[in-house]
Amino acid sequence: MIRDKNWFSRLFDSFNYVFLTAFAVLCLLPLIHIFAVSLSGRAPATGGFVSFWPLDFTLENYQEVMGSRTFLRSFMISVARVLSGTSLNMALVILTAYPLSKSPRVFKGRTIFIWFFVFAMLFDGGLIPSFLVVRSLGLLNTLGALILPNAVPIFSVILMMNFFRDVPKELEESALIDGASHWKVLWYIYIPLSLPAIATLTLFAAVNHWNAWFDGLIYMTDNANYPMQTFLRTVIVTLDLTQVGISPQDLQRLSDRAIRGAQIIVATVPILVVYPFLQRYFISGIKLGAVKE
Repeated sequence: MIRDKNWFSRLFDSFNYVFLTAFAVLCLLPLIHIFAVSLSGRAPATGGFVSFWPLDFTLENYQEVMGSRTFLRSFMISVARVLSGTSLNMALVILTAYPLSKSPRVFKGRTIFIWFFVFAMLFDGGLIPSFLVVRSLGLLNTLGALILPNAVPIFSVILMMNFFRDVPKELEESALIDGASHWKVLWYIYIPLSLPAIATLTLFAAVNHWNAWFDGLIYMTDNANYPMQTFLRTVIVTLDLTQVGISPQDLQRLSDRAIRGAQIIVATVPILVVYPFLQRYFISGIKLGAVKE
């Protein structure tokens, strides 16, 4: 029986709605400000007169950014990293989580492997040993240096393992009785039933690869091999837009703030475009498999 809420519950709900709405607006205001600056002319952007609406509207800042070969090269490196790195992450996560989801009676030594992964998640080798390993393998200035060191996200493995453990065992047993191999059980039973978790972890992996900048700074000794976030970090910190390929003559008619704002917006758009397609899986995917009794 559902009871009507009293006045205190209604007041508390109203407060929550107001607070969360205000918090969401506060999170969006910086992005709106940067977007307005990126569409503004040189004088208002340089003078700091732009708030949340562009002044002296222009698209030249985006034209300069999209016409820069250096920026486009770093953009394509990030795209290649996201596509290849996310695919490798999810393939290894699924292949690792499936056997670990079995009981010790089915997979002997399962506990040892789980503790091995937990230990690796809690204790990292450190920056210098990681760099030495990458250098000894000849991966410096290659895409592999950005992908292989974090090829197996262990936290994602644990989430996927717990999600697989929630799949009814009767489905697997009936498939094995009919002669299906474990590869077929994984492909035709576990993966289709785990699409929410797979979509959620795919989004996590893609965002991590897209936003990563520190490993590019460490493993890339040539600026031409920088992924986009590392490239943007270098440009914003040094305030040298000639690295973007923009001539001093263009900087006389454009604002450096507006151009940096356009770069930030372009770097943000891909994730904003991908997220709506995975949003319906996101909540159920992170909730299911997170706790296992």
